Amino acid sequence: MVTPEEALPGRASRPYSVPRDHAVLGTPLEGPWPEGTEVLHVAMGCFWGAERIFWQQPGVVTTAVGYMGGFTPHPTYEESCTGRTGHAEAVLVAYDPARTSPERLLKVFWENHDPTQGFRQGNDRGTEYRSAVYWTNDAQRAAVEATRDTFQRTLTEHGHGKITAELRPASEAGPFYYAEDYHQQYLAKVPNGYCNHGPNGMTCQIGLATADG
Repeated sequence: MVTPEEALPGRASRPYSVPRDHAVLGTPLEGPWPEGTEVLHVAMGCFWGAERIFWQQPGVVTTAVGYMGGFTPHPTYEESCTGRTGHAEAVLVAYDPARTSPERLLKVFWENHDPTQGFRQGNDRGTEYRSAVYWTNDAQRAAVEATRDTFQRTLTEHGHGKITAELRPASEAGPFYYAEDYHQQYLAKVPNGYCNHGPNGMTCQIGLATADG
């Protein structure tokens, strides 16, 4: 991981525009969203496939891809790919807590990538492809910790290693910087585009996670 001193300097404002609305859901990409909407940030490797998984979930208001967890202000895609910004390719998931829950969303997170690979995801290698969750409230934090512990038991039972996902509050990880226009809902625009995500064959038992918590 690059250090803050080594990171690229970045810039004071976003150097490109992003779409107003979600290409699939038709909802505002940057808000405002309905009252009560909550936001969870996840990283699962390449953000194209990760975002598609989440925009398909019931109760999700909108999704967006971007850069989070690093040091460089307002990075570009090219900069983040150098590993010198410190950011992960992340997905913003805005959701209606009356229609879904952090546990349900985290179940999707754990079951659709390998959270044990460190600074990579499959063939995608680099700190920008790390697994991560950045929560925005205490209920999300509790759900992250409970589902992590539950899923770790499942991983261990199947002979897999320790979870390496970066788990911390969004307030500590820093701002979510929206990615460029062409990255937003990329797999809706390019249906046969690159996707490195899918079920990993293991189940995160959220009922058990809730009971354990």
